[in-house]
Amino acid sequence: MIDKQIIAYLKLIHGAFNTLVMLLLIYQGWFGLRIRNIRRAGRPPDFRMIKRHRKNGPFFTLLGCLGFIAGAIIVYLDEGEIFKYPLHFITALIITFSLITTYLISKRISGAKSPLRTPHFILGIGILCLYLIQVFLGLGILF
Repeated sequence: MIDKQIIAYLKLIHGAFNTLVMLLLIYQGWFGLRIRNIRRAGRPPDFRMIKRHRKNGPFFTLLGCLGFIAGAIIVYLDEGEIFKYPLHFITALIITFSLITTYLISKRISGAKSPLRTPHFILGIGILCLYLIQVFLGLGILF
């Protein structure tokens, strides 16, 4: 069994990592919103911004998924089961599936009039809201 002090540090690292992921996703959402507003205003697209948004999306999705897996492993090592904190676990699972779904939708978006842009946008907003809830659930576990 792993020392409880190491588990405590891993929990803090997990929380800090996922807070960083949340901030990166807020950054990503801000870029997406700017791109959306430019497109809807009929202005010429900013291809540097679009390229950055497309490049960062898969990486941030991967980071979010890794945060979920790390959290499940830490709880399993500490408690012997992953459902010790069911609300935190289910919220993280929903976030992970939403991240993957958003990524898959983004790969199918083509053209300025793509009907998939709105679901991508709505899921992105939902992910950010869930991350805020998740941070508070996680703080409740830590303290």
